[in-house]
Amino acid sequence: MKNFIELTQKGKRKVIGLMTGTSLDGVDTALVEITGNGPDTRIELIGFLEYPFPAGFRDFVIDQSRRATSNVEDLCRLNFLLPDIYADAVRTLCAETGHDLASIDLIGSHGQTVQHLPEKHKFFGYSISSTLQIGDPAVLAKKLGIVTVGDFRTGDVALGGQGAPLVPYFDYIIFRDNSVSRALLNIGGISNFTVLDKNGTQEDVYAFDTGPGGMLIDICAKRFYGKNYDSDGAFGASGNFCLSLFEDLKAQDTFIDRKPPKSTGRELYGEEFLTGLFEKYGYIAQADWMHTIIKFTAYGIHENYRKFVFDETRIDELIVSGGGARNKFLLRCLSGYFGEGVRIRVIDELGISSDAKEAICFAVLANETISGNASNIPRTTGAAKTTILGKICLP
Repeated sequence: MKNFIELTQKGKRKVIGLMTGTSLDGVDTALVEITGNGPDTRIELIGFLEYPFPAGFRDFVIDQSRRATSNVEDLCRLNFLLPDIYADAVRTLCAETGHDLASIDLIGSHGQTVQHLPEKHKFFGYSISSTLQIGDPAVLAKKLGIVTVGDFRTGDVALGGQGAPLVPYFDYIIFRDNSVSRALLNIGGISNFTVLDKNGTQEDVYAFDTGPGGMLIDICAKRFYGKNYDSDGAFGASGNFCLSLFEDLKAQDTFIDRKPPKSTGRELYGEEFLTGLFEKYGYIAQADWMHTIIKFTAYGIHENYRKFVFDETRIDELIVSGGGARNKFLLRCLSGYFGEGVRIRVIDELGISSDAKEAICFAVLANETISGNASNIPRTTGAAKTTILGKICLP
């Protein structure tokens, strides 16, 4: 406990952030030196890697997020297996950057979401919301002997929030700018953005999930090309637009037009979302499917901006991060929707790795937890109040 108290009093910490998102591409692992906390936070990325999952692991985890294919024994085992994989990712990054494990002060681990059910549900006489991230942070803390903070979403959901998005606090303290209004768009499996008005305060930050990011694109890439994703958008760029498919995608969607606060995941945008459309539009070319699904993804992002942001904040810049930032065709579609008045930039131009951003975010959120700072933003999540996020697990 003495060492933990000393950790809370340090002005500079070496922190590793871990993120595995809905795309299940691997374990994003970032080593960050963090000075200070709160609005005075300063970060330096020391190293980053995407640690691969074992063969077949991605599909196995996806099965556990589906009611028809999940079972409690596999979920229980995965809850302990993931910390082993995370620990290997941490050791690998430390070796690559020349850092001993003993030099790492703290780990922030998002865990792997297998169910996210933030809407109220009547259950045995109670009305509850829920979310489940596996990869127990207590196991990771014991494996590595490093204080670990995890389960960041739970506290916000307990206070009536969506538990997502969590990145806006990070966006505000790192990317606010008094000269330009910005939207920070992260395109993982799900897309979400944070709106930072140049005249706004932390209380004014506005953020929410917009709908599909890479998830539907990845499903189509796997089905049509045997690839996990359309890495640079080449498949989509080679196709043609199918208006009838596009209109059916819009008609089927129940999330894009929903008023924030809101969040979503594979529960809505999994394979089931496309099953009937695959049957109905089996006659169109594979590239046309890719082209149209990418354009639909861009549409969802812009439609949320048009309906829920534009009247309050007219952004000057759209700063894109996540795996979708590498999809050149998706960026072209976004440019077409947002027009010449909005400058579209990849976050790397601002000195933050697009791939590393979310892992860095969870390093920063862990640093905030240890510093005793609330890091949810109730306007974005719908929580009743601000709160310190995460569970602190001792080694």
